[in-house]
Amino acid sequence: MTATIEVTTWVTRCVGGDGSGSRLFEEPVAPDDTLRTLLRRWSARFPELEAALWNPARTDLGEHIEVVVNDAVLGVTHQLDSPLQGGERVTLLGQFMGGAMVGALSITCPPFWPSKI
Repeated sequence: MTATIEVTTWVTRCVGGDGSGSRLFEEPVAPDDTLRTLLRRWSARFPELEAALWNPARTDLGEHIEVVVNDAVLGVTHQLDSPLQGGERVTLLGQFMGGAMVGALSITCPPFWPSKI
């Protein structure tokens, strides 16, 4: 059994891409795997992704990457500790943030934001 992990937008830079488009990976799913165990195991191979995906304590997801399972954002049909059956499509979608100040433009970005947009 496997799950497809799709990495999109600027997040592809964390897995060897150029910060655009998508990259697909097939990851084995063990009988007792949850979404959390799958993402922990897989993200450990990519230190930049691991730092971006998890909070500093590595106890929960960070705030800059949205996790989507089978086209539904996390929390709709799956939680981090939901068991996996195999055949899931897990998408890691980089969030885009911005903000403006009166009289000047101020863009707020995560520290791992791509250098070229």
